[in-house]
Amino acid sequence: MGKFVRSFRVFARELIRAQSAAATVSPNRPLIGLALGGGFARGLAHIGVLKVLEENRIPVDFVAGTSVGAIVGAAYCSGISPREMEEIAALVRFRDFARWTVSPLGLCSNDRMTVFLKRLLKARTFEELQIPLAVSATDVLSGEGCVFRSGTLVDAVRASCAYPGMFLPVSINGRLYVDGMLAHAVPTVPLREMGAERVLAVHLISHWLMRDPRHVFDIIGQCFSIAQARMTALWQNAADLILTPDVCGFTYDCFDRAPELIASGERAARAALPALLPLLKRESLISASGNAAKLGELADKPQAA
Repeated sequence: MGKFVRSFRVFARELIRAQSAAATVSPNRPLIGLALGGGFARGLAHIGVLKVLEENRIPVDFVAGTSVGAIVGAAYCSGISPREMEEIAALVRFRDFARWTVSPLGLCSNDRMTVFLKRLLKARTFEELQIPLAVSATDVLSGEGCVFRSGTLVDAVRASCAYPGMFLPVSINGRLYVDGMLAHAVPTVPLREMGAERVLAVHLISHWLMRDPRHVFDIIGQCFSIAQARMTALWQNAADLILTPDVCGFTYDCFDRAPELIASGERAARAALPALLPLLKRESLISASGNAAKLGELADKPQAA
């Protein structure tokens, strides 16, 4: 009986997804993709963006996430509302998904994330998700980017979050993976490949360091931050609108400031609504190249009280 119930639930989810996909293929609006970039604790700003999208009934047909964006994306696609995520974020701390370890391959292990994600997510596989999701990671040996879209969710998300030098690489099917930011800092390209006709990207611009470096981890983080700033053109051309929540002044591990980070995401999303709403109309096709950067500037402007 238990096996039958599980099979029925999977069938029901697939039916809902199929009906939802059919409903979105309409001449009245294009398919919308949401790309969520990395940023450790700063990624809590993604929750604020999702809150505004839901409040304004803006549909999301596809989601792609890198690092913390993969966590938020997996939670949302599995059926957890932004309000629920906001409540969970208020309680989460670095120790909930990471532990210090002694290894020549990294300072920490994110194996605790397995327990955390199994408790958090309402789905175990990509196939069970309510909204199609892509999770980016990087093969540490070949340097190739990998986009997970099927199979077990937890391993893919852990791999996407394995920040080089900090976390140990994650092994999946005999291959070692590290953070997806090396391949897709903001995963806009995977969304286009999934069929998204409009791509909304959330980029968390901030240098790693907010003070003088304290240890080798700070040096590694700042170097990757500099490298990412020089790689923006690789993903910007695939975006129609770029939101840049103001996360300056927030450290990579400031999970205790979740309300402020979420509020920053809300402000950026509300400020971008005038540019976002026209993108929901099929007849108002805006070329991604040449417009994304200009539209992204609107997201930085504070909303009038």
